[in-house]
Amino acid sequence: MKISARNMLKGKVTGVDVGAVMANVKIKIESPDVITAIITKESVKDLDIKDGDKVIALIKSTEVMVAKE
Repeated sequence: MKISARNMLKGKVTGVDVGAVMANVKIKIESPDVITAIITKESVKDLDIKDGDKVIALIKSTEVMVAKE
């Protein structure tokens, strides 16, 4: 996968809370910290994101996007 964002943190999903429109995805990164990404419900469905998945948090400006390998 090629992408212009250079701030990437690999981690593991530790929780997915799907609301009516948005979803909170908790990501445990390789250090002892957790990142919370607010992404659309559609993105969670399209990427089939669930607890235990290995993902990459892509950070660009003030947003955090989620990619799944």
